[in-house]
Amino acid sequence: MSGTSSQLIQNMQNTQLWIEPVGKIIVARLRGEYSEELLMELHERVVQLLQDTGHTCVLYDGLEMESPDVELALVQAQLDRQTKQLFSDRPLRKAILVPNTRLAYLARIAFGQFGEGEYRVFYNDLTQALRWLEE
Repeated sequence: MSGTSSQLIQNMQNTQLWIEPVGKIIVARLRGEYSEELLMELHERVVQLLQDTGHTCVLYDGLEMESPDVELALVQAQLDRQTKQLFSDRPLRKAILVPNTRLAYLARIAFGQFGEGEYRVFYNDLTQALRWLEE
C-alpha cells in the first residue's frame, strides 16, 4: 500500500473501503461485504491516520455495507480495545453511521455497550453524526 492519506481498496466481491481525513475527522467508509482481513486493514489505516494527523474523531460510514456476521463485530470490539489503549492519552470520539437496526446492534457490540460517551450510532443521518463529532 502506498503512504497516501486517502486509500480506496477494492476486492473481488466488489467491496470498497475508503479512508481519508476530512477536516478534523477521519472518515472510514465501507461498501459491500467485508472480511476479517478488510476489517484489519480498516483498523490499521484509521490508527495510522489518527497518529499522523493528531485527530480524535472518526466517522465510520456503514450506510452501504452488508450486514456482517456477529464474529466480525467481536473482532472489531477487540480492535477497539487496542485503539483505546494506544490512544489512552487522548479521548477518541467515534460516530457510526448505519442504515438499519441490525447494523446498529452490531455496532454497539463492536464499539461497546457502555461507551456511549466515546461513540454514538446514527441512523442515516450524516449531518447529525458530523455535528456530534464537532461538538
